[in-house]
Amino acid sequence: MQDMSETKRIKTALVSVYHKEGLDEIITKLHEEGVEFLSTGGTRQFIESLGYPCKAVEDLTSYPSILGGRVKTLHPKVFGGILCRRHLEEDIQQIEQYEIPEIDLVIVDLYPFEATVASGAEEPAIIEKIDIGGISLIRAGAKNFKDVVIVASKAQYQPLADILNDHGAETTLEERRWFAKEAFAVSSHYDSAIFNYFDGENGSAFRAAVECPKSLRYGENPHQQGAFFGDFEAMFDQIHGKEISYNNLLDINAAVDLIDEFDEVTFAILKHNNACGLASRPVLVDAWKDALAGDPVSAFGGVLITNAVIDKATAEEVNKIFFEIIIAPDYDVDALEILGQKKNRIILVRKEGVQLPKKQYRSVLNGVLVQDRDLKTETPEDLKQVTDKAATAQEVEDMLFANKIVKNSKSNAIVLAKNKQLCASGVGQTSRVDALKHAIEKAKGFGFDLQGAVMASDAFFPFPDCVEIAGNEGITAVIQPGGSVKDELSFQYCNEHGIAMVTTGFRHFKH
Repeated sequence: MQDMSETKRIKTALVSVYHKEGLDEIITKLHEEGVEFLSTGGTRQFIESLGYPCKAVEDLTSYPSILGGRVKTLHPKVFGGILCRRHLEEDIQQIEQYEIPEIDLVIVDLYPFEATVASGAEEPAIIEKIDIGGISLIRAGAKNFKDVVIVASKAQYQPLADILNDHGAETTLEERRWFAKEAFAVSSHYDSAIFNYFDGENGSAFRAAVECPKSLRYGENPHQQGAFFGDFEAMFDQIHGKEISYNNLLDINAAVDLIDEFDEVTFAILKHNNACGLASRPVLVDAWKDALAGDPVSAFGGVLITNAVIDKATAEEVNKIFFEIIIAPDYDVDALEILGQKKNRIILVRKEGVQLPKKQYRSVLNGVLVQDRDLKTETPEDLKQVTDKAATAQEVEDMLFANKIVKNSKSNAIVLAKNKQLCASGVGQTSRVDALKHAIEKAKGFGFDLQGAVMASDAFFPFPDCVEIAGNEGITAVIQPGGSVKDELSFQYCNEHGIAMVTTGFRHFKH
């Protein structure tokens, strides 16, 4: 039952929208409920095309749309009808004195500013998509939510239609307050987008408004609440499996960052945001087998990702282990039949053409850290030979391969690789020596011969100890950023022991 003391009936609606899809049902229902319409331009023509009378805003204000459409609704006879407080006798007297009709429902949306910017339009076209009248109507309707329903985007069409179908042209205070909240979300997002356009790369203030909230079962741990703000469906189709969790999203993000480094057919296995297996091969099933060989223990319950279509042969091999998530650009039908045998297994198809943000954000203390996304991927041209011995072509390939992995591993990180296969990595250690020792222990434990392998480090070597340890294990080439005041000691050791070393000048810390 509705609380009648809070219930308001809609008698007059102002409708002025850019997006008209789905509006006809609402207009029809409002007309059936005896609601009168006010509108402008194309929206008025749309309402009349449905066969319903509609009064022009210009007739109410006695002013035409002027300045090329920039001024249409900005008038006291419009805003007075929206902002009038029905419980205040003074307000009622004033609108009667000036013959201002009460407006109980405002349906408005905004010019597509963000879409216009994204299209690459010239600045004059972008500026014209900065809505003035619409944003003012939204704020007015939301401010006076005790008396007015404000529908601020097509995303709210369906909730309004549900109300109209459930109990006619009447709304409760709770419903109007919800619409007001949604309206302010629309206006704040819109203004943030405009600010960020004008601010460009200056970063003079932190303004971010992200739509599409998705509730999660919990955060990192069951006692923590969690949510994701973003459009996951724009990047992926989930075609099988359980609901995606907070930790799943972190792993998926790390997996995408990693696989995007590779152009060759590549398969990667991740655990807790780090690669535990990765290989590039001409044939996908071979890439999978060699990736799994890197650490078949850690692969249990992992996240799998590839940049190639998964075929039946690969699916049969993959299906032999337990894993949580698999991501690929597509799957053959018979491969899906195999992978879909486990009810909870999450199967994702990654969509093409979705651009990731150029900025990264992280909450710390009582603020937010902002940085550019690390888009630097080293090429042969970035490598500076710093030893007498030059790396072979195969060693160069392996060093660049290993460097892509270490870039996407938690610091301190060391990666050992050979023939475009991850032999082992030591990640998240408090010392680089510990990271290397951990990697060597894992590689040996899984039967890898490190003779002729390469080593990649995410940061410089402050001492030559890592190079000495690696050399004793048969490592023949090393890639690192360089920049330590004691670089020469590492270079000297390499020269004395026939190890090729290159520096890149680019550090890739990852916390």
